[in-house]
Amino acid sequence: MAAAEQSRTAAEIATQPSCWRRAVKAAATAEGLPQPGERVAVTGCGTSWFMAMAYAALREASGQGETDAFASSEFPLDRAYDRIVAISRSGTTTEVLELLAAVRGRTASTALTGDPKTPIMDAADTVAVLDFADEESVVQTRFATTALAFLRAGLELHGPLPTGVKTVAEAAVDAELAITQPLPEAVLGAEQWTFLGRGWTYGLAQEAGLKMREAAGAWTESYPAMEYRHGPISITGPNRIAWMFGQLPEGLAGDVARVGGTLLADSSVGPRALDPMADLIRAQRLAVAAAEAKGFDPDRPRNLTRSVVLGG
Repeated sequence: MAAAEQSRTAAEIATQPSCWRRAVKAAATAEGLPQPGERVAVTGCGTSWFMAMAYAALREASGQGETDAFASSEFPLDRAYDRIVAISRSGTTTEVLELLAAVRGRTASTALTGDPKTPIMDAADTVAVLDFADEESVVQTRFATTALAFLRAGLELHGPLPTGVKTVAEAAVDAELAITQPLPEAVLGAEQWTFLGRGWTYGLAQEAGLKMREAAGAWTESYPAMEYRHGPISITGPNRIAWMFGQLPEGLAGDVARVGGTLLADSSVGPRALDPMADLIRAQRLAVAAAEAKGFDPDRPRNLTRSVVLGG
């Protein structure tokens, strides 16, 4: 019997290490990246918003300046920023384009996109085209992480990252492991998944949950790791997963064990702990596997299109 054909989504997931390395090179000569001391807002919709959350927290933790993240539809136009960074894979997302039009001429703007033949090229003051990471898939994987890798590489240009945060080059090595490392059987066979993060990894936890919902229609939730104890842990139990991105808070393993759940944390491969962005790749792979186990096509998720363009 012939092996099942690999989905387009799975194929794109596997290209992330090379995309991240190209993002590092692109960031080295890019214009419009936030400079130390600038007050910055990062924005996007869906997956792009979660990448914005991760970058904003990491930039502040790096001491490079106050940084907020907003869904584009909820952006506070009355706040003053030195620069707005907008992420839009398609370059056509309605809320992003409307926001960039609203701030044109009064706030510097930088856009990250995967398609140079779209309206965002004229909507922002500066555009970084990451077309090498663009996707055919509806569900975002490699563009999202490559956009975050590009922004992380921009932080590396201006000083040390917080203790324990790897460089993008190191994260790319981890990504190669995340692509090939078998997923735990308990994770593959679970009925429910809760994704947790702290600081910059909370945005990754949000994105992991979204990937599972988009591709597989799965029951997932996402929380800051410490807030998970304040009620949401009640959802965890036998055959349910708590997946921690980044360093595990003290005592949380015992809490998950006490309620009968399964904890996935620290993501060690031999002597190496995976960068949280690389660990997200494992969640992407899980989303594809969960979709296929249900008979879904991960390349054609229900009720979704590649870009959300609102009618007038």
